[in-house]
Amino acid sequence: MSRWEPNARGRLEQAAMELYGERGYEKTTVTEIAGRAGLTERTFFRHYADKREVLFGGSVLLQGLLVDTLAEAPESASPIDAVAGALQAAAAVFDERREQSRRRQEIISANVELQERELVKLDSLAAALAGALRERGVPEPAASLAGEAGVAVFKVAFGRWIGGSGELGMGEFIQEALDELKAVTAGGRA
Repeated sequence: MSRWEPNARGRLEQAAMELYGERGYEKTTVTEIAGRAGLTERTFFRHYADKREVLFGGSVLLQGLLVDTLAEAPESASPIDAVAGALQAAAAVFDERREQSRRRQEIISANVELQERELVKLDSLAAALAGALRERGVPEPAASLAGEAGVAVFKVAFGRWIGGSGELGMGEFIQEALDELKAVTAGGRA
């Protein structure tokens, strides 16, 4: 095996997803993931801290995309509309990875440890959104409320998107969830 392997991270992710789907998360080892990818355990640990992180490696990229997009929102945008714009920017990335997102969520839903990890990652995402809003001059508690609401919109939209028929994109589900949230907070019913 050569020292440098192209797309090692992607190969490890694909191997892990295959093995988690075939054997389950609990019964899959790092050695098996690396072997399936044609890599060494050492290479695995250069890319991921543990076998959970293979499923959550994209969370840093997602957070960066959301925060960067939120920072570029027009100054006139309300906090929730700035967050919604960031979520819409991420929707296109998700639409390109629908089947992978569906498989990933099935694996997470089947394991309590992974569900807990996902909640931690979503909490970090809400905190990052709130931080980006504070940098825009949004005071507390509005920044934290908008960050948490954005993550709630994302969670609802994501669940409906992966459970859907594939006719609608993630962006439509985000807009629908946002509209429902606004209706609820305005005192009405969606």
